Amino acid sequence: MIREYEGKDGIMLIDGIAATEIAEEFGTPVYVTEEKRIRENYRRIHGAFSKYMDTRVNYACKANTNLSVLHILEQEGSCIDAVSLGEVLSCIKAGFSPDRILYTGVNVSNEELRGLVDVGCMINVDSESELERLAKISTDVRVSFRITPGVASGHGAKVMTGGKGSKFGIPIKRTIPVYTRARDLGFDIRGIHAHTGSGGEGIDQFTDVTEVLSGLANDIRDKVGIDLEFIDIGGGVGVPYRLQEEETDVEELASLVTEIIQDETEVKTVVIEPGRYIVADSTVLLTRCVDVKDAETKRYIGVDAGFNTLVRPAFYDSYHTVAMANKFNRACSDKYDVVGPICESGDYLAHDRVMPEPEEGDLVAIFTAGAYGFSMSSEYNSRPRCAEVLVSDGKACLIRRAEDTEDLWRNQIIPEGLRQ
Repeated sequence: MIREYEGKDGIMLIDGIAATEIAEEFGTPVYVTEEKRIRENYRRIHGAFSKYMDTRVNYACKANTNLSVLHILEQEGSCIDAVSLGEVLSCIKAGFSPDRILYTGVNVSNEELRGLVDVGCMINVDSESELERLAKISTDVRVSFRITPGVASGHGAKVMTGGKGSKFGIPIKRTIPVYTRARDLGFDIRGIHAHTGSGGEGIDQFTDVTEVLSGLANDIRDKVGIDLEFIDIGGGVGVPYRLQEEETDVEELASLVTEIIQDETEVKTVVIEPGRYIVADSTVLLTRCVDVKDAETKRYIGVDAGFNTLVRPAFYDSYHTVAMANKFNRACSDKYDVVGPICESGDYLAHDRVMPEPEEGDLVAIFTAGAYGFSMSSEYNSRPRCAEVLVSDGKACLIRRAEDTEDLWRNQIIPEGLRQ
């Protein structure tokens, strides 16, 4: 089930600090992240795998690229799964050395490839076209290859990536020709990778993809003459968003995956790429009730965060648990939709939630918002992006300033002809 928060005198506490105090000091909406929880989540999954074999945890930083979050994980010894040059450079700015970064892009431009070669990180090649274009830039590159395994999983169709016909990866039947070509071109080949999707439930997809990759690793050894250093089973470890959902048993996951690799191959290192698992439940989105409306067939709690702040409910139809942070654990009165200020009917954060009777000024907490929360936020409707706060040892500090209207215009240029 999702993590529980303590309350005191009817006020929700975030690492011992009243949510109301955080909202008063930093304004709303605001993302509030607990440093301790990030460290706990990283240590749990790394510890589960590393007890069996050499393990590299590549944090899938697209989930949350705040520099403070990256600094925390750099201190923990994490490595990185990056999907853009911008992510690579952000991680380097946060202290990661290039050898701790694996770049896995899709439809990668030559310009981006040149930037990656300059940085010196390992490149997880996504297509035969990318391989040939990279070879024209440099073959003095450490590479692995993303294979489409025919195994798909995820919390919805938009995040399933491993099935046949996916835009991601090299079709499995092309594996041996691609590794042979890379060998002949002179690349430094290190591993093999697949990713089935994001946030799926269960562990079967991981054991299935490990079986596929283990068989391919043996074929590459026997037919191409390359002993791979690692098998990368991708990410997508699910986390609970609802009260009744079970947590992924990472101990069982690690035991089954490593047993397959050790029993069936000579590969010494397993790589896993958790993003959501590490940061999702570290963060709460606090948003202020600004309007209460009875629309006869619906009752609405209008808040100052919309899908410009947290897009997952509108985009993926995702569920986030919500609570009234200033009426914490108080008896509920009725069902409400929690909706934002964006000028679209699809702007909602929660449907039909049983909540205490709302009043203007109430503080609503959206749980499990640390993954794909701020990182997918936007300035839609010309609304500046919100602040981010880190809570550690009972203290809250600002780790990203809220934008203002000047930020909306900062990079815009009005031609001289329009100024007349």
